[in-house]
Amino acid sequence: MFKKNANEGSARSCTLYTSHGEVETPLFMPVATQGSVKALDPDDLKNAGSEIVLGNAYHLYLRPGAEIIAELGGLHNFMGWNGPLLTDSGGFQGFSLKELRNITETGIFFKSHIDGSSHTLTPESVIEIQELIGADIIMPLDVCLPSTASEYEVIDAISRTSRWMNRCLTVKKKDHQLLFGIIQGGLFLEHRKSSVASLIDLGLPGYAIGGLSVGESKAAMYEIVYQTAAILPEDKPRYLMGVGSPEDLVECVAGGIDMFDCVMPTRVARNGALYKRTGRENITVTKYKSSDRSFDENCDCYTCARFSAGYINHLFKSREYLAYRLASIHNLHFIHTLMYEMQIAIKSGFFSQYAETFRSEYNLPDIKRK
Repeated sequence: MFKKNANEGSARSCTLYTSHGEVETPLFMPVATQGSVKALDPDDLKNAGSEIVLGNAYHLYLRPGAEIIAELGGLHNFMGWNGPLLTDSGGFQGFSLKELRNITETGIFFKSHIDGSSHTLTPESVIEIQELIGADIIMPLDVCLPSTASEYEVIDAISRTSRWMNRCLTVKKKDHQLLFGIIQGGLFLEHRKSSVASLIDLGLPGYAIGGLSVGESKAAMYEIVYQTAAILPEDKPRYLMGVGSPEDLVECVAGGIDMFDCVMPTRVARNGALYKRTGRENITVTKYKSSDRSFDENCDCYTCARFSAGYINHLFKSREYLAYRLASIHNLHFIHTLMYEMQIAIKSGFFSQYAETFRSEYNLPDIKRK
């Protein structure tokens, strides 16, 4: 199910086995919220280096509905993706759509952001939805809080998340689906430890760190990630939810994280922001308007191999849909290449040097690191 192949310090290179194949970590999961990574098809994802994709049970439950997806052969068949899939439960939407929901012990009551209709997500129903959808890795319902949450709110959220986890386990039927636990605790390290302790005895196949990248500083996030990862089981995957900027990936792999997901690489791509080893640049600026060179001459992605930066600049200025596809392909290729290079660096024993080189070249924010 999970095998550690090598490590350098806390950084790990591992193999995760799923019912739709194995994947190597550290890895990044593009976000296909509604069964699609915006502007890209499955071939684009594969060619960019994607091995596992994330969908969202909350959004797919609302539209088109879990039953319809099941009738059409499950999410893999529905979206034409034959690799591993992870689905999030909708707990984050309980945080991000707070004006539309109410959280009680029963679950999350909410109004659809699509048509205003009323719905309830419970720990039991999110498992039933994800079993119908057929993802390889599934997530429980949890309570995600903002970084400004009080200690009382954090303690209450941890307790409820733990109770909900146990309710999820009572209804889970499909053994081939890996149900990860979610660690909460805000920026309170002692409460993160308490959350870990409440999950360890359940013998889960993996552990996710939730409730970060929700407004806190990078330094605060890194501290919690390092300290939390250090007390998680060595023989289980560690998944940091909702984190995906290049600098965060390098720092958190150094802290012992195996898996990541985030909308950021493709979201910023659709706004014209493309990654280079020197940092993120806006392809729409004047210097690229007449460029007959690729955006990044050191990149071998489809976009850089075939098109000039001037052409991509033109597509964005003209609001052509192709701009979003080409930019997204480039950013995902960049991120997957970064993850692959970290895998090799860990296995070869030079991850520390690799990380230092990345930090010296990439335009990082001014933060304090370990």
